[in-house]
Amino acid sequence: MNKTELVNVVAAEAAVSKKDAEAVIAATLNAISEALKSGDKVQLLGFGTFEVKDVAAREGRNPKTGETIEIAACKKPSFSAAKALKDAVNA
Repeated sequence: MNKTELVNVVAAEAAVSKKDAEAVIAATLNAISEALKSGDKVQLLGFGTFEVKDVAAREGRNPKTGETIEIAACKKPSFSAAKALKDAVNA
């Protein structure tokens, strides 16, 4: 499912216009992104948790040359599914 299909489903389920559904989805994704940027965790009960995890610096290899390179430390967004979501997917 892509964003357009998600907008269509949300509009139909909530009985709102596609324009309104798209605005709500965009605002939701923006709010999650902003919370993660500021280092906050976003927990949606029954769905899951979005958080930022630190990835340590490490050595890697250039696959073409085999040369060792240093990969810098970074932060990565992470999602952990709630038990209810896992159960729904496996039902």
